[in-house]
Amino acid sequence: MVNLATARPGDAKIVFTGPMGAGKTTAINAVSDSQVMSTEVPISDGAIGAKSHTTVGFDYGECQLEGGHALRLFGTPGQERFRFMWDILGAGALGLVVLIDNTRPDPIGDVEHYVRAFAARILPERMVVGVGRLDQAASPSIEDYCERLARIDARLPVLEVDVRRAQDVRLLLSVLVSLVEVQHE
Repeated sequence: MVNLATARPGDAKIVFTGPMGAGKTTAINAVSDSQVMSTEVPISDGAIGAKSHTTVGFDYGECQLEGGHALRLFGTPGQERFRFMWDILGAGALGLVVLIDNTRPDPIGDVEHYVRAFAARILPERMVVGVGRLDQAASPSIEDYCERLARIDARLPVLEVDVRRAQDVRLLLSVLVSLVEVQHE
């Protein structure tokens, strides 16, 4: 296990996951202290809504949290056909941020899918959920997410976020780091 109190910058790897369009690339860009490396390409079937590009490999950025913690941020592709990258990126990760667009047809089902997909590599105790676009779709509520996740023994922090706002994404990361630090005490 990584001790964040003594971790070197290369030791703290955080993975951002979620369906296509949930905001993984945007979130990493919002908080990265370095130039973000991205493998976004035009969507082969044409634009989906306002989204014209999608990640096919991974996104990578780095950020510093208060207290001197350096995090390496990896964003997964959201499309199921690139699922093999989830295992690659999940290996050795300190924690997982699941981003969800609340306007999707079954956003809670999406969260459950990603929690289960990563559970073999990252314990649910090291996961946090960020729900976006609650201003456009108030249902399901944050409480609905918590209740459904509790049914699968995944009692995760679930927060409303706007992935374009650095302070929202930093809050997700701070909560995740706090979860990990509590486990080390």
